[in-house]
Amino acid sequence: MSTAEGGTVEAELVALATAGATALVEQMATDGWMRVRDRVVGFFAGRGTASPESIEAELETARAELTAARQEGDEQIDDDLRAEWRNRLRRTLRADPESAAELRALVDELTPAPAAQQFRDVYNTISGGTHYGTIQVGVQHISGQG
Repeated sequence: MSTAEGGTVEAELVALATAGATALVEQMATDGWMRVRDRVVGFFAGRGTASPESIEAELETARAELTAARQEGDEQIDDDLRAEWRNRLRRTLRADPESAAELRALVDELTPAPAAQQFRDVYNTISGGTHYGTIQVGVQHISGQG
């Protein structure tokens, strides 16, 4: 593997670890946390990095820290937790490159789908005349045409 390829692989691992950590921290404050926690415990425990009980305890500690910090208005904890879990995920990916597919699937599962694009009708009226014409900028989608 060339240095360029190695750099690309490392960049991909960092990007995947970052996405995983971001999704994890965002999910810590949701009603679906128990399901998410169990999936993340399964991911790490399946790699033999630690016991399921210790991983679960770490996740619950992180969630408690996040909840308390948010109640106090401390937003720095989000960044700290993302960095902590990003590093842990990156180390796991380096040690077990095969785990990337499982982490990608987990990130896809944890990341909410973007809201459907909303469209509305727009009507423009020009009054008073123009001297040089009019330009309207925007994206137009015409129904019935692909």
